[in-house]
Amino acid sequence: MTRIVAGRVGGRTLTVPKGQTRPTSERVREALFSRLEHGGALDEARVLDLYAGSGALGLEAVSRGAASATLVDSARPAVAACRRNIAQLDLPEAHVVATTARGYLGGEPSTSYDLVLIDPPYDVTEPDLAVVLDLLTGWLAPGATVVVERARRSPEPSWPAGLQADDARRYGDTTLWFASAA
Repeated sequence: MTRIVAGRVGGRTLTVPKGQTRPTSERVREALFSRLEHGGALDEARVLDLYAGSGALGLEAVSRGAASATLVDSARPAVAACRRNIAQLDLPEAHVVATTARGYLGGEPSTSYDLVLIDPPYDVTEPDLAVVLDLLTGWLAPGATVVVERARRSPEPSWPAGLQADDARRYGDTTLWFASAA
């Protein structure tokens, strides 16, 4: 069972697409969001959740005080789950965009994001992730935080110019890589 950990809709359960996603564990989400809250990264933040799956990361951010969340995923079951979760949690600050991460970021930036949460499927290659990170730089607000979740065995992402690596935290088989917009 996947649920929102804390905030105004804390404890509420989420619909997760069967066999389509690998939801971030509750332990990892709690650690991630505790760190983001402590650093003030959630307060009225505009959040982008790439490879959203169920939308758990973006919706957790809104529950904890982010101003808005854009959930991006191309899989139909994931898009349907995100829409269902937004409606069930009554979080109108969140919306879903049904496209690939590359497709979304390849367009003209329509907003600038303060926080970007990237949890790609394990089969997304490092070169593909590098392209997404490079496209992302035009969408970032000054001082934005970018978090990439990968398997522990994955190498550090190739950060493009404009993103400065800050830290990495390991939780079991998961590594969270943190960077900030220069």
